[in-house]
Amino acid sequence: MNDDKKKNPLLKTLDIFDNLLSKFEGVMLALGVIAMAVTTIAAVVSRFIFNDALTVTDELNMIFIVVVTFAGLSYAARNGRHIRMSAIYDAMPTKARKIAMICISFITSMFMFLLAKYSFGYIVEVYQSGRVLPALGIPVFYVYLWVPIGFTVTGLQYFFTVIKNILEPDVYLSTSTKDGYSDAKNDIEV
Repeated sequence: MNDDKKKNPLLKTLDIFDNLLSKFEGVMLALGVIAMAVTTIAAVVSRFIFNDALTVTDELNMIFIVVVTFAGLSYAARNGRHIRMSAIYDAMPTKARKIAMICISFITSMFMFLLAKYSFGYIVEVYQSGRVLPALGIPVFYVYLWVPIGFTVTGLQYFFTVIKNILEPDVYLSTSTKDGYSDAKNDIEV
């Protein structure tokens, strides 16, 4: 029997939802980075060839940086790529690491949801202020909508990691990354 047929239905659902979020994050990261490159190149060309600065490029790059930062936050959580200080954790036996990972992921998830709540409150304040970007003329709150979205999706990633660690026998840093270290010779080639 293959692994898909033996897999827990909750884990199957989790994987489907996780894959959808992964596609969304990938599109947002790719579009954000490409858009930043295009606007930066346009600014350089405009400034040095036409001797005239495009006023919208700074505002566009600010928007793209917010999108890339908060889509990247979730992407890093999905792939277990956040910075970890793990000397004590690595010395623990497997069962203690599993319990620690469940606690760490749960607390981080709740913290991300709390930050999403506070950032949404800030967006309401910015909306009520009526601030607009001077060059583009769009309301500033649209730019900051990515902040609670990023925190929420990241919170979901950490919560999914809790579920994965509860239902699976191995220890997972994220839904797709098992705990452990890869072979150093494969990581860096000199």
